[in-house]
Amino acid sequence: MKTNRINSENYNTLNHCKFLIQYHIIWCPKFRFSVLGENVESVLKEVLYTIGEKYEFEIKELEVMPDHIHMFVSTKPTVAPTDVIRTFKSISAIEVFKRLPRLKRFYSRCGSLWSKGYFVSSVGKVSEETVKRYIQEQKSKS
Repeated sequence: MKTNRINSENYNTLNHCKFLIQYHIIWCPKFRFSVLGENVESVLKEVLYTIGEKYEFEIKELEVMPDHIHMFVSTKPTVAPTDVIRTFKSISAIEVFKRLPRLKRFYSRCGSLWSKGYFVSSVGKVSEETVKRYIQEQKSKS
C-alpha cells in the first residue's frame, strides 16, 4: 500500500499531531474611529506581540492601520479562532488603555476600545481545489 508523506518543514508538531493552522484576522476600534496613529500603533504592536508570545500565537505578519488591524497568526489546533481573537482584543484593550490614558478618556463613554465584530479567514499552503483533488485521488493510489 502506498502512503503519502507530509512535508514536515511546512507544518508544526504536537503530540501525535502535525498541523498548520493559520488565520487572517481583521478588527476595528469602536465606531471605526481613526485612533490607531503613530504612538498608538507602536504601543499596540508591542502589546500584541507580547500577547502572542504569552499564549503561543505566532504572529507571522501584523499591520496597524489608523482605523483597523490586520494580523496573520499561526496557532495550535486546540485553540478556536474566536479564542485567539478574544484574547488579542481583550488584553490589548486593557494594556493600551493603561499605557495611553488619553485614549481611555476618548473612549470613556462607551467603555471599550474595540468594536464587537471581526473578520477571520483560514489560510493554508494549498488551495481548496488542491485538497478536493487530493481526497478524490486517494482510492486510486491505494
